[in-house]
Amino acid sequence: MRKRKLTDWGLKGWLYLLPAILFLGFFMVYPLLDVFIYSFEEGYNSASQTYYGVGWYNYSYILHDPYFLQAVKNTFILVMITVPLSTGIALLISVALSSIKTLRELFQTIYFLPYVTNTLAVGLVFMILFQKTAYTDGLVNLFINWFGGSSVDFIDGPYSAKMFVLCFYTIWVVMPFKILILTSALSSVNQVYYNAARVDGTSKIRTFMRITLPMISPMIFYLVITGFIGAFKAYSDAVALFGTNLNAAEMNTIVGYVYDMLYGDSGGYPSYASAAAIILFSIVLTITCINLLMSQKKVHY
Repeated sequence: MRKRKLTDWGLKGWLYLLPAILFLGFFMVYPLLDVFIYSFEEGYNSASQTYYGVGWYNYSYILHDPYFLQAVKNTFILVMITVPLSTGIALLISVALSSIKTLRELFQTIYFLPYVTNTLAVGLVFMILFQKTAYTDGLVNLFINWFGGSSVDFIDGPYSAKMFVLCFYTIWVVMPFKILILTSALSSVNQVYYNAARVDGTSKIRTFMRITLPMISPMIFYLVITGFIGAFKAYSDAVALFGTNLNAAEMNTIVGYVYDMLYGDSGGYPSYASAAAIILFSIVLTITCINLLMSQKKVHY
């Protein structure tokens, strides 16, 4: 009787999971396998609309393409700068918001506004702030001139200036969501630990390092993982600032390169786009696995 009940519950469990399994299989596993197969197909016969030949040529072409190498460089710089900075700044703001009582809800609403604002609209505002035109050097250059500096063309100027704008824009866009998550995590920490620390005369810095950080470490780890994945998928942010011709601006990303290979001016090469997509998937999977291994020692559940 006991074995029969366990078997019945096992079958019920699989039946409950069946819709999700079918959904994931059809919309995630099958496309991934299809892209993987496409990435090895070489040569396209336009008459029969079929590919001929299987090999590593697509990967070799992608890894030697200067546009792809530039996109990889831009993406890695964007990831390494924006993820730590946005998480750290969001943590500081969340701690500050949790320590105040007056107008806390108002400040939380203000900090969350960028998250619900259209990305392209925000990009246009940033372009107006930073871009030099025939009529004005932009509001940012106005402040720079006030402090005795010279004007900088952040949109059409040197590479470092354009990367600064892209990183600043990305941090500004993703930070509200992180503030929301961390503020919720801080509010869920049991106050008993803080009361015990006050009784022992523990300093605020030590309390933060020994109590607050360990207790909210799962949320920090979640934000770091999603931050890495989101930064590696960046594309619309660059388009909002520098237009659709990102290769000419030297500000393309890996996702942008995949899109260009499919639909851009040099598009019509799904095998190259598939190879680039598989490389991106491998990079994200590797970094995610490394973070998971590191979390076993650093994350307190």
